[in-house]
Amino acid sequence: MSNHGPSAAGCELAGRVALVTGGAKNIGRAISLALAAAGAAVAINTLSSREDAEAAVQEIRAAGGDADVFLADIADAAAVHAMAAGVIKRFGKIDILVLNASQRREIPFKDMTFDDWRNTMSITLDGSFHCIKACLPSMLANGGGNIITLGGDAVLLGGNRKAHNTTAKNGLVGLTRALAQELAEDGIRVNCVSPGSFNTTRPAHRSARGDPKGKIPLGRRGEPEEIASAVRFLCGPGGGFITGQTLHVNGGAFIFA
Repeated sequence: MSNHGPSAAGCELAGRVALVTGGAKNIGRAISLALAAAGAAVAINTLSSREDAEAAVQEIRAAGGDADVFLADIADAAAVHAMAAGVIKRFGKIDILVLNASQRREIPFKDMTFDDWRNTMSITLDGSFHCIKACLPSMLANGGGNIITLGGDAVLLGGNRKAHNTTAKNGLVGLTRALAQELAEDGIRVNCVSPGSFNTTRPAHRSARGDPKGKIPLGRRGEPEEIASAVRFLCGPGGGFITGQTLHVNGGAFIFA
């Protein structure tokens, strides 16, 4: 067990341990760095982006925090439980679980196979189930915790070539609400942070989005750090009376929806 996070005063998550799935790149990376800046020790999960995860770990350690990489396929229940055991062995417990990993490949529904459909569900929904089941005993033993799911604007707007992802993300919102009620008596808060259009590195198979001006009142895409700030807030004392909610971080894009 090691010291958790920077020693500077004002670190509201000092002494906490966070596990961030898909925490090596883009929004997941920003969340990992933000939780570490708040004083938490951070377990960065990735399946295939080990170099990116190691780079994030080194950045956190250089700033005086504590972090480590945990490789696991969250669709594999055994791998997830082994990962959770490894995090607890390394840091002593798990207080915060951020469910960021998901499958975002775009496929027209007419071309979508059942394997395409199941692959997305296995990561976004089944993976969330496995991670929560694996981390919950530690949260219960420690008298509370925070679970954050990551939604998306397609939950309310739908999504062209994203029927599988839209369905899975709606499932996450339902899971968030159900567990918020069930786990409240155990001191565990469960919330969803839902990104709109953000500046991230996009794989080649994802379509480029057009100019957001005219569609987003603030006239720009968001930055990953702005999602990370919302996650940090919900996990800290400022979010202490918030549970079962979906926080839309989208520059006002739903005002006219």
